[in-house]
Amino acid sequence: MQTPEIVDLMPGTQSVNSPENCCRGGLLSASAINPQESCSSFEIIVGNIQGNVSLQMPVNLTLLAPGPGYTCSSIEDTQPTASIVAGGLREEEVFRTWKSTCTYSSYIANRTPICCVSLSTFYSPEITTCPQCSCGCRPADKKTLSCISGSSSSEFINSLDTVRCTDHMCPLRVHWHIKTNYADHWRVKLTVTNLNYNRNYSNWNILVHHPGFSQPTTTYSFNSTLLHTAGISDDVALFWGIDYFNTELLSADKDQVGSVSTEILLAKDHKTFTLHYGWALPRTIYFAGENCVMPSPDTYPMLPNGSSTLRPFHNLILILIIYVNYKILLF
Repeated sequence: MQTPEIVDLMPGTQSVNSPENCCRGGLLSASAINPQESCSSFEIIVGNIQGNVSLQMPVNLTLLAPGPGYTCSSIEDTQPTASIVAGGLREEEVFRTWKSTCTYSSYIANRTPICCVSLSTFYSPEITTCPQCSCGCRPADKKTLSCISGSSSSEFINSLDTVRCTDHMCPLRVHWHIKTNYADHWRVKLTVTNLNYNRNYSNWNILVHHPGFSQPTTTYSFNSTLLHTAGISDDVALFWGIDYFNTELLSADKDQVGSVSTEILLAKDHKTFTLHYGWALPRTIYFAGENCVMPSPDTYPMLPNGSSTLRPFHNLILILIIYVNYKILLF
């Protein structure tokens, strides 16, 4: 067969000849969340190759699942793969092994985004909303309560999904709110909102690129881990749900939206992490690997006029009390 097609079996499929790490249903977990579910394998039997030492390698490899956007490198020879057989009693080496590396790009996929980011802070009454038309444009009739998304099909959203009508038209919104400025740390609330009427998001994850993750961090209602990556000045944190608590992000209904949230304590590094220039706000956010649309930096919440630094709340209250007492003594 010159152009074989390989389809991953669904999890739990029972087969005598199934290789190790088989049957993921086309879905892989992040290795930081579930290492056992982060890889998949399959086997191809190529006729009777005994004596055929000139066996040709495949010409190209195309990865179609779970959607478009994958580009695979040229196939090349590598060290033959060995696998454990006979109940772990011995190793068996294959005749030849080839390798190709496939990478994903949302730009190549050219799909409509599925999420956007909004921002708010305790020091500004203004809320930076998701950019207008982030995932599509709202119908002209502002009284419409539900909308049909025009996104192309993917694992997360398809053209039949119905989302709540908003100015950004995204099925998912991630909100980052700076709650409090303490002397040695910040308190942040991270909320993910599902505006889709028909779809729950199971085993979701959020990736946040933020300068504050270079310091010790405490997360209360999500699992989290720091991902220290080469070539990126700031650190990246991965968040996901806690088993039997919030691993499923429920869909919206006519009365309310589905959401999950957590509070995060970020230890301060006064040299690098300040409120100036939006440094207390995230650089980039991904939902399940999809790049969420960020607001324009010139729309970020601004510091109050004339404030070069923002003191912690307890220091500010102390200053006000001293000032009032001083006025009383003058009379």
